Amino acid sequence: MYLAGDSRLQQRILVVDDETPVLTLLTHTLEREGYEIISNRDGGDVLETIRDQHPALVILDINLPTMNGFEVCRQTREVSQVPIIIVSGRNSNEDKVLAFGVGADDYITKPFSLQELMSRVRAVLRRSIAPSLDHAPSIFQCPGMEINFQARCILSFGREIKTTPIEFDLLRVLALNAGKVLTHKALLKQVWGPEYGQEREYLRVHLSHLRRKIEMDPSRPIYIQTIPRIGYRFNSPVEG
Repeated sequence: MYLAGDSRLQQRILVVDDETPVLTLLTHTLEREGYEIISNRDGGDVLETIRDQHPALVILDINLPTMNGFEVCRQTREVSQVPIIIVSGRNSNEDKVLAFGVGADDYITKPFSLQELMSRVRAVLRRSIAPSLDHAPSIFQCPGMEINFQARCILSFGREIKTTPIEFDLLRVLALNAGKVLTHKALLKQVWGPEYGQEREYLRVHLSHLRRKIEMDPSRPIYIQTIPRIGYRFNSPVEG
């Protein structure tokens, strides 16, 4: 039996894939690394499993019976902030954009190396359970926006903005460094972890979604500014 606060809950991973060889490979690989694995072959059962088993991470395929991975991810985000890694044979940019848009934290394309998989798993779990080590204020305010870091809540002109976990973490890092240019590599490492640094498309996709949520005109952003070939900067607009 697992009790509240039991550290073993931090090592429970739900693996969802309808291909038996892939499911077996992922299960055996993760179990060898000391994780407790729950496996599932049907997307329609995932939400119930998350509610009942409280995994620390979900590894999710896209092509599933009953409900595809995109819809599973979208519905999960309505009730849970559990990290989700998509592992799929579909490698188009459109699929990745859609996956990140519905709340996926990472996207690994089949075939993949087991070393890469374990690196991403460790990074996502570390990010989700590690306590904050900085002394940031609990609330950030600028004209038109208020960010409550502890409640993970964003108000834009008094209207609450719903974001994915990654989108919020990106905005948090940018806002806490308001006025400073953060390079692509620095931003990736601060939000995703030290294993990352080259995945610039992650920033492009997530920040595009974030701008559509917080900017009055996403094509001419005020808050999140792109610094060509370098990175991004959070701009605090002048009142009025």
